[in-house]
Amino acid sequence: MNPIISIQSLSKQYGDKTVLDNIDLEVAPGQIIGYIGPNGAGKSTTVKILTGIIQEYEGTVTVMGKNLRENIMEVKSKVGYIPELAELYDLLTPREYLTFIGKLHHLSNEVIEDRASKMLESFGLSQNIDQRMDSFSKGMRQKVLITSGLLHNPTIVFMDEPLSGLDANAVILVKELLQALKQEGKTIFYCSHMMDVVEKVSDRIVLINNGRIIANGTIAELKQGGDESLEQIFSKLTSSGNQVQRADDLAAAMSDRNTITQPYHHE
Repeated sequence: MNPIISIQSLSKQYGDKTVLDNIDLEVAPGQIIGYIGPNGAGKSTTVKILTGIIQEYEGTVTVMGKNLRENIMEVKSKVGYIPELAELYDLLTPREYLTFIGKLHHLSNEVIEDRASKMLESFGLSQNIDQRMDSFSKGMRQKVLITSGLLHNPTIVFMDEPLSGLDANAVILVKELLQALKQEGKTIFYCSHMMDVVEKVSDRIVLINNGRIIANGTIAELKQGGDESLEQIFSKLTSSGNQVQRADDLAAAMSDRNTITQPYHHE
């Protein structure tokens, strides 16, 4: 089976800083890829390149058999992108905003209204569809953002910390949604720091650190017969020191500070 995403020798620099360092990666259709790494490892940069947001890079990227540089608008029309921060037009209502997004993807009014209404209902926002979003909580905004990223029924969905701000029930809903999208043959490229969720939903996990892929395989392959959690594997491969000891040091530092600070005595 031909890969739906193929990355060859991908590198990206910002000035003297190398963010991505000669990455090679292939993703098969219908997979959920958990793309994880520490802050600053290059996750978001990878996603922004694959979605066409960042267009200056070294290497070759092929999406759905198309060279990304040569077919950027065609690729953009078939992918969905759900970033961590919900940058919405606050003075619009969800109905108005989703109509705008739908029109960008050349959807009819009927399709936009039907999909938007059903998706917002699933997220419990039916009563808020005509309410201005400047009064929305972070979680409500994130639900609208997820809806906008899926509205045009994309073939590939890129999610960069999509659960940010969601309550427990919404997190469960999104996890079930990922499995439903997979059953429909969608490919999901999922970035998150929530290791328990990544471990449960991903077919394959790619770990990036300092701009390089340092692990790539199923959770069983990464465990190599052991019983470690993904969180423990992540810490072992990316941490420069013992996290338990660091936590003890932090607690000790706070304790030392408290002994130095003189308590206030009321006279």
